[in-house]
Amino acid sequence: MKRVKAFAISILILLLMVFIVIPAAQSQVKEYKLTLSECEEYKKMFDDPRPYLKDFYKKVVPTEVYRRLTYDVEAMKKLWAECVGFRAPDVVGKIAPEIKPGKYTYKDKEKYPGLKELMFPDYYKRFNPSTPPHVGNFSEITVVPTRQYFFALPVAEATRKNMGRTKLDDQGYIINESYNAGYPFPQPDGKFKAQQIVYNMFKRYSNFENYFITNRLLGYTKNLRQDYDGATEWYDLRLHGRATMEPYGWFDERARVNGEASATLIKHLAPRDNYGTAFSIMYYLDPDKFDQFLIYINVLRRIRKMSTTDTQDPVAGQDIIYEDKEGFSQKLSPKRYPYKFEVISEREYLIPAASWTGSEYINSKNYEYHNLEFERRPMYVLKLTQLDKNYVYSQRILYMDKETFILYHTENYNQKGRLYRTFDMVPYFIPEMGMFIAANWLYRDHIDQHSGFGLTYVLPAPWLAREHIDLGGLIKKGK
Repeated sequence: MKRVKAFAISILILLLMVFIVIPAAQSQVKEYKLTLSECEEYKKMFDDPRPYLKDFYKKVVPTEVYRRLTYDVEAMKKLWAECVGFRAPDVVGKIAPEIKPGKYTYKDKEKYPGLKELMFPDYYKRFNPSTPPHVGNFSEITVVPTRQYFFALPVAEATRKNMGRTKLDDQGYIINESYNAGYPFPQPDGKFKAQQIVYNMFKRYSNFENYFITNRLLGYTKNLRQDYDGATEWYDLRLHGRATMEPYGWFDERARVNGEASATLIKHLAPRDNYGTAFSIMYYLDPDKFDQFLIYINVLRRIRKMSTTDTQDPVAGQDIIYEDKEGFSQKLSPKRYPYKFEVISEREYLIPAASWTGSEYINSKNYEYHNLEFERRPMYVLKLTQLDKNYVYSQRILYMDKETFILYHTENYNQKGRLYRTFDMVPYFIPEMGMFIAANWLYRDHIDQHSGFGLTYVLPAPWLAREHIDLGGLIKKGK
């Protein structure tokens, strides 16, 4: 009898190993990355119209990772429409209805005055052949029917589950303990509507919750002469509100105790004189706690901690400051550089909302965009007026999508009220993942008339750990 019991216990232990140990082992994904040269085998920086997105992720992402990050498209569409309360195709088409799907060139602007009414002022100005002082114009576009966009099923489920639970204080700043996961304000309204919209953007689910980026960025003078050719690697972890990649909720106990929102490590690969320089950013949830910016300067082999003033400095070779990351990453604080928030417009615009194929490209002769697909999108236009005259910008104008809270265009004005810097993005959209990828960037400095654009390759990185983005990782990646 004792032998039978011992045998039964042994079987039970084996079963526990099967159901507990083996799944845990399967969740450990071996590190995989692509170099810049490997990425450019799929999509080159110039003159490459290949629709590489159609099978890029199936080819380069391990099968088990791809399977975990894909969902039923119709289920995602239905649930996200419930979350935001509408479908974009149902609420557009009222402004300049004569602008139908089809091809248009800049020569059609006189024939179709509705194009001016439908485009952002800056987009309408860019709807011309590229000429000095800036790169990134487009002389032809294809208007396509408005498409419904949506997010990954776990993101939509978390949004619906937590709808109405996230709260703001009496100044309109988020009460962090009230936020769990998903988009905090899927149907913004009320006194602090503008701040709710901005918080949706800050809590966005794009580029995956763990991601690795290979990026190339080029800079040009006002004479369209290239003066910068840079490349970077990015490692990024979402530490709070995780919904699509394990672990869910908080990334770890340290993140929960310290109130850490996300962490980023960026290593410079080029130009040569900047090789090995890296910077690490830890974003905290507490609006009064300054985010930690650390730079490892390879030539000095020293780490420098950046102050709140330093983060207003231009990023090396680029037409942005550190707080312009992804269009707008400045911390919202009632004490440190506070803003007055306003929704100044809600209406449809004609924009290159997203690429479903990756077939758009830059021409190497005149640096124009080609193969851009424009569609009508319901948009918010927000005005953020800076209340501290010591900040580099007096105001920011944000153009954000109402269905997805994606930031497409930012206008930053200096303290004299002059347009200083603009940011534009044409993201990729991966429908089977319900995922936006921040892929094509355009930066313009309207005072010194410099400009730059970048192409970003983003991979989900379930293998990413603290060691990739902490201080030790900063030193290691800088060597």
